[in-house]
This record gives sequence, structure tokens and C-alpha cells, in this order.
Amino acid sequence: MKKIEEVNLEKILPSNGPSVDEVAKYLSKYKNEDIVIKVGGSVLNEPNLFKILIEDISILKKLNFNPCLVHGGGKRLTNKLNELNIQSSFINGLRVTDEKVISIVEDVFIKFNKEIVYALKNHSSDAKGIHSKENNIINVKKVSEELGFVGMPNEININILKKIIESNEIPVIAPLGLSLDNHVYNINADTAAGAIAKKLKARRLLIVSDVQGVLDKEKNLITEINSSKANQMITNNIISGGMIPKINNCIDVANNGVKGVVIIDGRRPHSILFELLSDKGAGTLIRK
Repeated sequence: MKKIEEVNLEKILPSNGPSVDEVAKYLSKYKNEDIVIKVGGSVLNEPNLFKILIEDISILKKLNFNPCLVHGGGKRLTNKLNELNIQSSFINGLRVTDEKVISIVEDVFIKFNKEIVYALKNHSSDAKGIHSKENNIINVKKVSEELGFVGMPNEININILKKIIESNEIPVIAPLGLSLDNHVYNINADTAAGAIAKKLKARRLLIVSDVQGVLDKEKNLITEINSSKANQMITNNIISGGMIPKINNCIDVANNGVKGVVIIDGRRPHSILFELLSDKGAGTLIRK
């Protein structure tokens, strides 16, 4: 039986990914576990990295994980707004989104969502799009009047999500939600992924982006931190700028039912597989 498993693993796994022996050790750990994967940055925009991402998520599905993908799309949106000569302004890292902009946000994100679903299906993985016009699972409340149509997840419809997972499809979620009066809102993708991971009580939330992870003051990667260490690093200005809201979101998720949150560098090939299926991991693990 073991030999059959190993032959199958050899067929499934990439040659430049974790070894068959390592992967075999971790399979039972994550079998049928929900893994929420939030992807943004160059991973979505650089064709080769995007191809590897789709391969890795398809591999996880074949290994009996339950991957749940939440995608960003800020760079595509910025490009589209520039093309239309629409200037963007930001407050605390969030894009001010008026009636005109939210219509463009919705179009760009839904189109991108469909591309990701199509790419997964091309890798023999059934996938289902989730966004404001189809299978919406995120109900939102407005963050502030000055930001316009920018929302904070208020409720996640877990039943729709679980039905998709139980039907053996990969949920592909755009960072869009609806308010009580059925208006579409833009959501920070990290925040959306965190809310979904908490509601699912996922085994892991992976934040895949253009950063290596959390670095110490000598700029070396820290492989694991807990909430108190992270807060201390923020106080000491070791974690600063745009990493602060990202880390605060990770701490909140780790403190609310998710066993671990990991920030990993999506520019490294197969970093998702190395994080979940190797001894070394691939980023910074944040625990309670």
C-alpha cells in the first residue's frame, strides 16, 4: 500500500517541491482540513508564479486537503483605473471607493475571479466562484463615510461555503460583499480571508504575498512568533508600516479559532507546498 502511495505522490508532486518522504509524513496531519489561502501581489500578476500557484492548489486538492482561495486584485484595479484616467486616494491603506469606482472594482474582481476558476478547472480541479453576483457569502458593514463603498465583513454565510467544499469544489472568493440594502462593497482581501478562516475554524490561514515573512532587526526571517512577541515587535518598531495591519489581522485570526496563520513569500516556487508539507516550512508561523 505504501508503495502505491509513493508512486502516486511522485506523479502528483513537482520535482522542485518537497520530497515524497516529507510529504508522506504530513498527509495525515492535514487530511480533510480546511486551509484558507489568501493570495495577492506579484503572485497573481506574474504569469509563471500564477501558474505555480494554480498547480499547488490543485495538488493540495488531490492530496485531500480542502483549499479555499481568497484573491486580491489591487494591481489590476489600479491599472484599470489608470487606463480610465481615474485617480485613487487612500486612507490608512484602503482605497476611497465612490459609486463610479465600486462599479469598476466589481467588474475587475469578477473577471479575475472567473479567470482563476477557469485556470483551476484546466488543472482538473473543480472550482466555484464566489463574489457579489454569484454565491455571495460576505455580508458587510460600511467602514466609514469617507471611504465610501469599503466594507468590513459583518457575517459570513458558512452554509454556502461548506456546501461548495462538501461538493468537492475549490471555493474561489473575490474580496467583495453585500450590505443589508444589497449594495456591493470592496473589502481588504486580508480582512476577508481572516473572517472566512475564523468562521470555518480553518487549520491554517496562509497569507501569500511579496514579503518573505516577519523579519528581525537584522532582516533575518523569524520562523515562528506568538501574539505577545508580535506586539512587542510592533512596540519596538521592528514590525512597522504596512506590515502592522497585516500582523494585527494575523494575531486576531490566531486568537479566534485558527490553529496557525502563516505569512509566506509567493515569489518562491511552491512555497505553499513547502509550508504545509515539509519540515522547514516557508515563512513566519503566527500562533496564539
